[in-house]
Parts: sequence; structure tokens; C-alpha cells
Amino acid sequence: MKRRSLSFAAAALVLASTSSFAQTKWDLPTAYPATNFHTENLTQFAQDVDKASAGKLKITVHANASLFKANEIKRAVQGGQAQIGELLLANFENENPVYGTDGIPFLASSYAESKRLYDAQKPVLEKLLNAQGMKLLYTVPWPPQGVYTKKEIASVADLRGIKWRAYSPATAKIAELIGAQPVTIQAAELSQALATGVIESYMSSGSTGYDSKTYESLKYWYDTQAWLPKDAVIVNKKAFDALDPALQAAVVKAAADAETRGWALSAEKNEWYKKALTEKGMKIMPPSAKLSADLRQVGDIMLADWLKKAGADGEAIIAAYKKSAPAAKK
Repeated sequence: MKRRSLSFAAAALVLASTSSFAQTKWDLPTAYPATNFHTENLTQFAQDVDKASAGKLKITVHANASLFKANEIKRAVQGGQAQIGELLLANFENENPVYGTDGIPFLASSYAESKRLYDAQKPVLEKLLNAQGMKLLYTVPWPPQGVYTKKEIASVADLRGIKWRAYSPATAKIAELIGAQPVTIQAAELSQALATGVIESYMSSGSTGYDSKTYESLKYWYDTQAWLPKDAVIVNKKAFDALDPALQAAVVKAAADAETRGWALSAEKNEWYKKALTEKGMKIMPPSAKLSADLRQVGDIMLADWLKKAGADGEAIIAAYKKSAPAAKK
């Protein structure tokens, strides 16, 4: 009986070992709070993969920069420290201008324009990521960007000398062009930076303003609709290629659903955030004609600079984007 018991125990160990190898676990770091719509969408994506794979692929979402900081996530995925991750593409423009395509002010300032720009950028972006050992799964835009300030402003001149949050090369360039003082602050550090006066103004969406409780420190948000930067969910190619075809298909399908859901959710949340910020005492202001003109001039300068840096890839993206425009806008 003793020998038989040992046989059963050995069999149980083999089964347990087989079971553990049958399940693959991925870590998915993101820089934003669990309550942010991007993170909620990520969580749904992970749940969809879990369900479609019958539990064979488990993705754990690590919110609020708890696993890696925003600027570390791409390198972590590229190096295999995390199998999958979410990043703000514009953060990596200094590495390659293609990443900063959607950070150029007023190049695409609506959801429809942003989607056309993404369609033009996507083939080049996929090729770039592939060369770096990664695969693009999906993107979701942030709501249109506006300017948060402590005081009313009528033109760019009113922002000169102000302590300005820079979280990407594009926002740092804007600071340079408008004469503000750039201070590098990532999303997870924003609330404290505002509370302690480290920054006095910044450009971002209603989403960031609400999540960071910006309304406790700044009272004005100018709805300039300057651009819609995209978050991308990327996966390490080796990790993806190691999955069997059925699991790969489950991930791709869940990613496509997350992209469709995320774009719709962003547009829906855009209006919700404006209302929520108003209820918290923030004044949502339309930009004056002068402020709009000043910012568009900044955008023209940045587009010209970006095209010089991006070369043939940049020209191809912009040409495809302009070609896709409705006839009346061409």
C-alpha cells in the first residue's frame, strides 16, 4: 500500500507540473491609475484573453506605474522584463520621430482626423516596432489636449516664464517655443507636483486633469483640442511567438476588440470629463482667437521640424494622411 501511495503522489506531482506549464503568465505594466479608462480597457482586454484561452494565458495588469515607470515600460517589454505593456507613443519621439507623429499640435485635432493619422502611421509604426523585437497589438487615443492654467490667458504671451509640465519631447518643445519653463513630470507624479507648486500649467486631456485632481490646484482649462496622443499596447515578439496559434489568435482578437472599444470609450469619456471637471469647480474655457492662432503657429513650426527629422517615413505618413482627407479638406 505504501508503494501504491507513493505512485499516486508521484502521478499527482506530474499532473500538477503539467498543469503549471500549460498556463502562461504575462505582466502588463501601465502608468495610469486603475480607475482611468485606458486601464479599465486593459483590464477588460486581459479578461477577454483569459476567457478566450480558457485560462491558458493569464495577463496581470500593473496599474499606476507600480511595476515600471512610464518611460521604462517600452524598454521592459523590449528586453523581456515584461511580456506586454502600455505606453504613450509620443514619449519616445527622441528615439524615433515616428513615435511622435500624434504629438504634433493641430495636425489631427478630432477623433476622425486622429483615426486617419493612425491609419497612415500604422504600417510604419508596425515595421519600427518589429525591428525592435515587438509587435503592436492596439492603440487608444487620449481625449483632445487642452491647456491647464492658474489664471485666465488670452495668448501664448501669457504663458511666458510659467513652470510648465513636460512629459514628452513634444510638450517640452512647446515649452521652448512659448517661452515657458519645462519641468519633466510623469502622470504618477502629477498630483504632488501640482500641490507643491513644482508646475503651474500643462497641456493634457480632461482625463488627466480629473485623475490627478488638477482642479484642486488649477482653475482653468482651455479646450484647445490641440492633438490626441495615443497609448499603444505592445508585446514582446518572442513572448508572442512562443504562444500556440490558437492563443495568438485569442490575443489578436481581444486586442482588436479593445481598440474598437477604447476609441469609442475615449470619445464618450471626453464629454464626461469636461462635465466632471466643471462640477469640481474648474472653468472650461474656449481659447481666444489669438490663443488659437498662436498655438497653431507653434504646431506649424513643430510639423516642419518633425518632417526634417522623420525623413522619408515622415513624408510617407503625412502624404497618406492628407490623401485620406475628405475632399472638402484637401
